[in-house]
Amino acid sequence: MTVEVRADRALGWTRADTVRTAVAAVVAALLLGTAWYLHSTSGEGLGGSNAALMLLVGAGLGILFERGRYCFFCIFRDLFEKGDSRGMYAILVSIAVGMIGYAIIFSTRVPDPQSSTVPTDAHIAPVSLALVIAGVAFGVGMVISGGCIAGHLYRLPEGHLRSIPALAGVILGFAGGFLSWDFMYSGFILGAPAPWLPAGGGYVVAVLLQLGVLAGLGVWLLKWNPPVLGRGTRTVDAQEVRRLVFFKRWPALATGAGVGLLAVVAYYKDQPLGVTQQISSSARTGMTEAGLLDSFMPGLDERLAGCVAMVVDTITTNGWLIVGIMLASVAAALPGRRARIERATGFSSATALFGGVLLGWGAMIGLGCTIGVLLSGTQAMALSGWVFGAAVLVAAGIAFRAGLHRWSAPGAYPGGPVS
Repeated sequence: MTVEVRADRALGWTRADTVRTAVAAVVAALLLGTAWYLHSTSGEGLGGSNAALMLLVGAGLGILFERGRYCFFCIFRDLFEKGDSRGMYAILVSIAVGMIGYAIIFSTRVPDPQSSTVPTDAHIAPVSLALVIAGVAFGVGMVISGGCIAGHLYRLPEGHLRSIPALAGVILGFAGGFLSWDFMYSGFILGAPAPWLPAGGGYVVAVLLQLGVLAGLGVWLLKWNPPVLGRGTRTVDAQEVRRLVFFKRWPALATGAGVGLLAVVAYYKDQPLGVTQQISSSARTGMTEAGLLDSFMPGLDERLAGCVAMVVDTITTNGWLIVGIMLASVAAALPGRRARIERATGFSSATALFGGVLLGWGAMIGLGCTIGVLLSGTQAMALSGWVFGAAVLVAAGIAFRAGLHRWSAPGAYPGGPVS
């Protein structure tokens, strides 16, 4: 199989480009102005001293997600539907880069990983049947809804209307997860081990082991890495630079490395990457205030790490991360003509809602999503990240083969992968 690349068309410049670029500049200015305000006030009452940093980390992620199409749904769809594994390398690289950074941080905070002291601020979760069930639900929900949670967050500002019912479903899914938590916790999670690879043989062994696994996966995925034909000669001029920066999909390796570096910065200064804490906390707060939940939830409030939902009365640093993702993604999409309204039908909206419910329930029971559990977990060298990732991958693969992703509306993937 080969990938044919169409000849590049002249980009030109229209009045609409002027408007889009101006709007993007305003959004960028708003984002930077908000970061300056949060920094100057130390985030008082608005997330604390790390609020500005996490807003900017979110902005960096929003740009990388949008320009590199770093969406687990898109990457898995390319693999299972098109037999194209190129996007998978972004995930592998982000795990590798983040893992090395985490190992350096761990070595200063927990000098002896074999002392039975596990970093409680990292996403190192129990491994049980509940984690597998959560991963399966999340993987199927991702395919049906047309995106992972992070994917919906960055594609909604692009005009992907189907993300609205999908995110509404995520909130409902979290509510269902809270209501079923006691059963899942007492039946599967209570007493389950939370294996941390460095505890077995130290940091060097754990890093080399995971690098070996990542390298093996990279070699295996080469069979789905088709050659690209038709690139031809290119002149590096202003139009080509504009095309590469705003129109062409950014290289997978560079995108993955950028995500990995931002993950290290986020963990070093605040907390591991994740996009569900603010959403789940808001859902839990509302349910608690409505009398639907007890103020104390066994396990969740006493020992489990992850994108844990707490009762909050303000925006958290994770909330600012989400704001950064959404603002920066639209600022990155506008100059490349990718921000446009994508129609949603009643049927596609209903399936997006249903898929979102599965996403939210899986993220609640699994203590996070593909960013918080899979990415941050594997970077922390936790077995839970690999188990959740495998469950999501297998479930998504079966769902793609069954054609469940075709329940979405035509043209549901704005700015899809471009060679």
